[in-house]
Amino acid sequence: MARGRRLLELLAGLGLSLILVLQTSLYADAGNKNCLDGFNGGVSAILDPGATDTSDLLYATARELNLYTSSSREESTLVMANVSNALNVRTEPDTDAEKAGKLYKDCGGTILERRNGWTKIQSGDLIGWAKDEYLLFGDDAKVLAASVGVTVAHTDTGLNVREEPDSNAAVIGILPKGDEEEVVFTDEEAGWACIAYEGGDGYVSLEYVTIEFKIDSGETMEAIKEREAAEAEAKRHVNYGQYTTDADMTMLLAALIQCEAGGESYEGQLAVGAVVMNRVRSAAYPDTIHGVIYASGQFTPAQNGKVNRLLDSGRIKQSCIDAATEAISGVSNVGDMTHFRRNNGREGLVIGNHVFY
Repeated sequence: MARGRRLLELLAGLGLSLILVLQTSLYADAGNKNCLDGFNGGVSAILDPGATDTSDLLYATARELNLYTSSSREESTLVMANVSNALNVRTEPDTDAEKAGKLYKDCGGTILERRNGWTKIQSGDLIGWAKDEYLLFGDDAKVLAASVGVTVAHTDTGLNVREEPDSNAAVIGILPKGDEEEVVFTDEEAGWACIAYEGGDGYVSLEYVTIEFKIDSGETMEAIKEREAAEAEAKRHVNYGQYTTDADMTMLLAALIQCEAGGESYEGQLAVGAVVMNRVRSAAYPDTIHGVIYASGQFTPAQNGKVNRLLDSGRIKQSCIDAATEAISGVSNVGDMTHFRRNNGREGLVIGNHVFY
């Protein structure tokens, strides 16, 4: 009995010592979320002499004492670009290394490795190294991602888009296989998602869609070369004065307007066209309608093929053609604004269901 009592007293003493050490460390490093990171050895080593990294024990103990929350130890792997235009991503952590691609403003990715002021990232198909001074991490990255990212729904089969969240409601369109549409909100209990459909609201069954949060990705050098070649081809036709060029560009813009705001008022349709033309006139974007519309990570309907399918079908609303024609002529009802998105409370000019900024 005496021996058992002594053992219990020893363990209790060690536990008390551990608590005192933890509290001392926490007070000394108040405000530093990584205050336990460097604490190895001492009491914890006595409790677990075979441990090579005793910080796990300290974190577990601190968690039990409510001195620490798991979020303070687990670091986010999210990384976002912190630039006004674009930053070079390289094959090695060296400014002289070959370029792997570019990460644009408001684009992000996943941290793969960090080394000496550089971070290896994956952003879509792009994998490479970027300098830390041009990146955002942790909470800063999360705040930006929440502001510029979008929740989308897509399906592996064609799916009816309905006017109301009811399987008997009128069908207002089809969500084709592979297409993505922005999610306005979901009703898990009812089993429906409200999506942004041609500028208005539509409803799809949660049973048949996958929902995910997405942020724009960077471009590999190969993708950049392909895009620039397409832009050069479009410019070549303009320079040669092909008789179909102006009409083609007008219809291309009209198709994008319909995909983005076909269910909006004419004012909302013109605003989308004006944003595209403002980008054409801006030095920060390609200087052709084709280049702006198909730029990586910009307009979802252009990236997923919806614009092309609408062009091929020829079923473009006259109001969208009129809005494209007016925007191309130089008319803008949004000033020099170059962005828009579904109205989520962001500061800007609200027209219908979109906010322009």
